[in-house]
Amino acid sequence: MTPDQLKRLIHQVAAAMPEIGPLEESLKWGEQSFTPVKRNVGSSVRIQPRADGDAALMFICHTNLVEEFRALYPDALTYEGNRAIVLQKDSEIDREALSHCIALALTYKLCKRR
Repeated sequence: MTPDQLKRLIHQVAAAMPEIGPLEESLKWGEQSFTPVKRNVGSSVRIQPRADGDAALMFICHTNLVEEFRALYPDALTYEGNRAIVLQKDSEIDREALSHCIALALTYKLCKRR
């Protein structure tokens, strides 16, 4: 997936979940970052384009998000440490699994309180 396709997917996931609400877009560490405008809803999701044409969705490393993604989708997605889902440019992407992971990140604080 391209960074533009990832951006559209992130916005589609947020739009489909009223509890997330609108997203604030910013640059963090030179990467596009998306965070719910409402406080205490979710964690940020960043898009990191890579020189080889791959892209990564980056998550805050002190959360357990990537660990949770790995438990839910051990073979559906490619992970990098406790920080990222790596999307290889020529690989088929499980959009349903990826969308669910994005939703989990954008609702991280809500789910943590439950």
